[in-house]
Amino acid sequence: MEQAARYGVGQMKARQGMKRRISIALGILGLVTLGGCSQAGMFIAGNLTTVELSAPNYRVVAVGVSGEAKAGYLLGVSFSNGPQAGSLALARVAGTGQLYKEALANLWLDFEKTHGPVAGRRLALANIRYDADSRNLLFYTDTKLCVRADVIEFTD
Repeated sequence: MEQAARYGVGQMKARQGMKRRISIALGILGLVTLGGCSQAGMFIAGNLTTVELSAPNYRVVAVGVSGEAKAGYLLGVSFSNGPQAGSLALARVAGTGQLYKEALANLWLDFEKTHGPVAGRRLALANIRYDADSRNLLFYTDTKLCVRADVIEFTD
């Protein structure tokens, strides 16, 4: 009652309405922050297996085989730096977000189109190169990852 006397009933209701709107806005901001999606990754191949290609027990089957993957997001930002790519956004609208897995799967599909099935063959990737690209627009962002490699087949 003291506030009503000091500010007037109309001003007090306006202040309460403003407090309520601020509380609702902060609640929505908190939900958006906690409910968004992010994707970040870097493929670092660490192999403990040593294969020496000094003996003539292999042949180069394909050179420059490639695969790519793409993911698109609303209200976010994407970044890429060589083999590292990532996104932070409100919602994914394209792709699965598993860029490295999809890119390698697409690389093997590209290989199979020209050189036949992979099953039952002793194949390995060599000279693997990763390129990532990101595009940030006002409401939309996307990340594209491309994997390129040479394929060798062991003969012995």
